[in-house]
This record gives sequence, C-alpha cells and structure tokens, in this order.
Amino acid sequence: MFAISLGDDGAELRPLEPWHAGEFLAHMDRGREYIGRFVSMPDRVTDLASATSLLQLYADKAAADTGRFYGIWSDGVLIGGVLFRTFDVTFGTCEVGCWLEESAVGRGLITRAIRVLIDWAVDQRGIHRVEWIAAAGNVPSIKVAERLGMVREGVQRESYPYRGVRHDMEVWSVLAPEWRRQREAGR
Repeated sequence: MFAISLGDDGAELRPLEPWHAGEFLAHMDRGREYIGRFVSMPDRVTDLASATSLLQLYADKAAADTGRFYGIWSDGVLIGGVLFRTFDVTFGTCEVGCWLEESAVGRGLITRAIRVLIDWAVDQRGIHRVEWIAAAGNVPSIKVAERLGMVREGVQRESYPYRGVRHDMEVWSVLAPEWRRQREAGR
C-alpha cells in the first residue's frame, strides 16, 4: 500500500479499503455528530457490516475506474478522508468530496489532500473538469472549494433531502487548464 505525505505535520493520505472497516467504524463513531451535519456517511456506517459494505463499494468503484476512497491519517489515526465520488475518464469529469473529524479541522488537511487528487486526475488520467458539490450551509466545505480556486457555477435549489430537510447544493468546479495555471502561479 502507498502513503502520500500531506506535509510536515505527519498527516498521510492512503487508500481506505475494506480491511480498514473496524478503524473506519471507530472513526465514524468519533466524528458521527460533526461529520453528519452535512454528510450522510455516518448515517450509513453504523456497524462493522455497513462499514465494510461502504468500503467494498468504493473498492469495486476503484476496480471499475469509476471512483476512489482515501483516508487521512494523522499520528497513525484515521481522522478523515477524501474521495472521487464519481470518476469518468470517457467524459473527462469527476466529483471530489471530503469529510473530517472536528478535532482535525483548521489544519488545511482537506485542501492538501484534494490537491493531491486533482493533480493526479488532471495530470495522470486526463480529467478535464473536477466538480465539488456542497450544501450551501456547509461553509467549511465551500471555503475549501474557494481555496482550491474553483468557480462557483450555481445552486441546485432544495435538491438534497437530508434528515428531513431539503438543502440547496452549491456546484463548484475547476477545469484542467485553470488548475495548471494556478499550479504554475504557485497556487
């Protein structure tokens, strides 16, 4: 397995696979309330079987080249993650996403990890358009999209029913030429 350093603070990005199910469940249990404010994952991962099932779903997506799931570890503890929710090489599009325990917020981990994903998608896989979709009320997620130099394209009004409330979803994106220009300019 590989690990990619996310900087001098010891944080690492690694594939999050079915054999991590126990660790993933413990992580969800620690972050359930905070992560679950806008992300449905904690509602789906409630026991070892459901943790294994979600990780297997993304292992199957990775095998089919339609998605991927990565964990962020700090000091050997799983504290969050990033993913390619969708990945379509034929059309050159993908959607990235994230989640993080509250104790890890404010360290730039998601921004650094998503940069790794976008670099790989654009440079290695020829992805042209990277999307970021976040609930309009999820200010930390929207701030990440801004830090990544993404463009806010619009709002899908009340498009996401979650926990009995319909949420507006903001659509952000960055195109490969824009991403390369930002990188050349030192981001």
